[in-house]
Amino acid sequence: MAFEVLRAVRERDAYANLLLPALLRERGLTGRDAALATELTYGTLRGQGTYDAVIAACSARGLDQIDPPVRDVLRLGTHQLLATRVGAHAAVATSVDLARKVSGPGAAGFVNAVLRRVASRDLEAWIAAVAPSRSADPLGHLAVRYSHPRWIVAAFSESLGEDAAAGPDGAGPAGDGPGTGLAGTEAALAASSGRPRVTLCAVPGLAGQAELVAGGAEPARWSPFGAYLDSGDPAAVAAVGQGRAAVQDEASQLAVLALTRVDVGTPDRRWLDLCAGPGGKARLLAGLAAGGGARLLAADARLHRAQLVRAAVTGAGAAGVVVADGTVPAWRPGSFDRVIADVPCSGLGALRRRPEARWRKSPADVAGLGALQRRLLASALDAARPGGAVAYVTCSPHIAETRAVVADVLHERDDVAVLDAPAALAEVPGLRCPGPNGRYAQFWPHRHGTDAIFLALLQRHPESG
Repeated sequence: MAFEVLRAVRERDAYANLLLPALLRERGLTGRDAALATELTYGTLRGQGTYDAVIAACSARGLDQIDPPVRDVLRLGTHQLLATRVGAHAAVATSVDLARKVSGPGAAGFVNAVLRRVASRDLEAWIAAVAPSRSADPLGHLAVRYSHPRWIVAAFSESLGEDAAAGPDGAGPAGDGPGTGLAGTEAALAASSGRPRVTLCAVPGLAGQAELVAGGAEPARWSPFGAYLDSGDPAAVAAVGQGRAAVQDEASQLAVLALTRVDVGTPDRRWLDLCAGPGGKARLLAGLAAGGGARLLAADARLHRAQLVRAAVTGAGAAGVVVADGTVPAWRPGSFDRVIADVPCSGLGALRRRPEARWRKSPADVAGLGALQRRLLASALDAARPGGAVAYVTCSPHIAETRAVVADVLHERDDVAVLDAPAALAEVPGLRCPGPNGRYAQFWPHRHGTDAIFLALLQRHPESG
């Protein structure tokens, strides 16, 4: 089953987090079998970069000369050998059997030879053998050690304000004095390769945090609506199963909360979610709006995503849902008191949940989204009335999708103030972006246990009307 998921991810861009649960249900795998299938699938996807470096060192063929199905088998076998408690003999034998089944006896012999070489060292010894030196190439070393493309390592480092030339331990490449080092980058990479626990969000007016805790969850550290679930099916929690709560990352909840804490004066009756699909933030916003006498309009450019939003907000409060392109507004300028623009992005902030994304994305993907992100933020600002507030949110820490977008849009207008987003969430430590960008908030998995979500809070000048 793990092999089938890996093949589907590679051949047709399937999402492992959607396909694997469906296959488990379809084939009736439960308990330890389901846990092993899950570990093999996600562990192999997370470790792919490291495992490819090891496989290349153990094979006379280059990686690009190995048939893709055989490469998938080798990755599965390498994960078992280097990162699980599966015995070496069992890991090799089952991998050889799988190779024979999917590619024939010749592939079986090749897999046997490569994996026997892999089994000759443990993971740490292999990293020492195949990764670039920390001192000579700190980004390259971290890329192999933590199984991320080099460009993502560089993007994390830049966002954290760390000096790649200083090396992971703070010393320069030649030991030539102090530097900021890459300690935060290393911690972020390690955390983005971890297994996130499930976070639930109670819909205000329908459920509360206390009910989630009574259902077996642990109260969230900062979100008054949130709770953590360490194991089990979230739908088994009554509020989730009944649609009165849902799975939602805590940083996503807090971005919504921050927008509602901005003082917009009066009136405060009309809220807009500009890019609402699939509806997580809209659900929470709808509940909060209803509690304060406001109404939410949730928009998405695509019908199927708007339908997901409609399902999400049903019962959550006073909310309308429309199919509308946020860059071509279906509303008059200055119509809303609060606007959230959770724009399409690379998703680099959610690599813990979608490990295959790190191998699918490229710098070109980030660059390709920039124009749309700028248009959507400009549209969100136009939609806010004078004195109204806008939250710009991305599930990415990449500067090109975050601070650079805000800076470019604000450069073209003089009617917007940048609010202190970390101050709006003063209970959450370590949110400030480095240097002169300290009024922006950046969540990190290694600091906050959340997705790496960026938040800018902006406000139209009251006199701008």
